[in-house]
Parts: sequence; C-alpha cells; structure tokens
Amino acid sequence: MKSCVVIGMGRFGREVARRLCEFGCEVLAMDLHSELIQQISGEVTHAVVADAKDKEVLRTLDVQDFDCAIVAVGDNLADSVLTTMNLKELNVPYIVCKARDETHRQVLEKLGADRVVIPEQENAVRLARSLSSPNVLDYIELSDEYGIVETPAPKRWIGKTLRELNVRAKLGVNIIAIRRDGRINVAPGGDFFIEDGDVIVVLGDTDSLTTVQNL
Repeated sequence: MKSCVVIGMGRFGREVARRLCEFGCEVLAMDLHSELIQQISGEVTHAVVADAKDKEVLRTLDVQDFDCAIVAVGDNLADSVLTTMNLKELNVPYIVCKARDETHRQVLEKLGADRVVIPEQENAVRLARSLSSPNVLDYIELSDEYGIVETPAPKRWIGKTLRELNVRAKLGVNIIAIRRDGRINVAPGGDFFIEDGDVIVVLGDTDSLTTVQNL
C-alpha cells in the first residue's frame, strides 16, 4: 500500500486526500485548522492538526517514512516554500506541490519539488490517480465512475494478441490505443501483438482500471 501525507485541507487538498484513500493509499491529512481536520478525519487513514512549517513536528509524525507528500497550501507562498524545504530536508522520496501561478511553480521547482501542479490546469482526481499507482502515466476522468488510463502494458500480456487477452470480456475494459516507439495505433485489431515497452490506453470503470494497473 502506498503512503501519502497531504498537507493543507483546502478544497484541493481535501479532494486529493479523499481520492488517494479511494484508490487504496494510506493517507495522513494535516492542517493547522482543527475544523478542517474534523471534516476530513472520517475519510482518511489519519488526520492531525499540525504545523508543517515546523520541521520537528513533521519529523515526530514520521513524515520522512511516507512514499510521497502533497503540499496543498499553494495560496500562501511563504507557507508553501517553508513546508517544501522541510520535506526536502527530511528526504521525503517524492514531493508534489500546489502552486497558484507560474512564478510560484518556478520557485517550488527550484526548491526541488518533484512535481508542481496548478489546480486550474490539473484536477485533484487526476493527480490522486497518478500518485496512487506507479504504473499510471496519465489519467482522464470521464465521470465519477469511468475514466481513461495510460499505463505500461502488463508483463503477462507481452507476446499475446488482443484477441487472446480478450480484456473486454475478462476485465470489463477496452483498449482504445497502443503507443509504441512514439507512434500511436488507434483502435488496434484483435491480431495486434503486445510487445515489451508498449503503453496501452484503456477505457473502463474505475474498479476495472485499478485491476489493470495492478496486473
């Protein structure tokens, strides 16, 4: 199970935390405001009132042992910068930061953030889906129940045709395209062989897509 700490329980942070839990991650939600923690506490693994600008507080919470941290306090540049610096100094393996604009993005990238998102450009569901599975290269939400995911072809599929795999009947998903060596094959036929290095684009409901990602 992947573990994530989400710092800042504003609208974006709450949605990321909820979705990460929905996608099977262990989630620690953190905010300075107790009312926001009360609102999210029943929807995540752990929720604490804490100041992420204090490195020793983060250390006490064992934040350094989490797989990734999401800094969702992008409206306050100083808080965002201090929190990101603390996480870097604690050697958190992967840090994602919310930015309010391009200038803020550049500052966070210089601090060493692994990924910076501007909510107007990337929604919480897409971010959570990509963080919850190391295999997801991209995710597009079509509705609350359906989406499209881009992911490396599972090893067990290599050397088999789409007809042999019969994923629509067995897994309830449709392979709508396959990317190979920089080229896209849209709507590949049943005789198409999966090769090592192929990236598949799959349409399906969220549960079925999760199954494919975990193969």
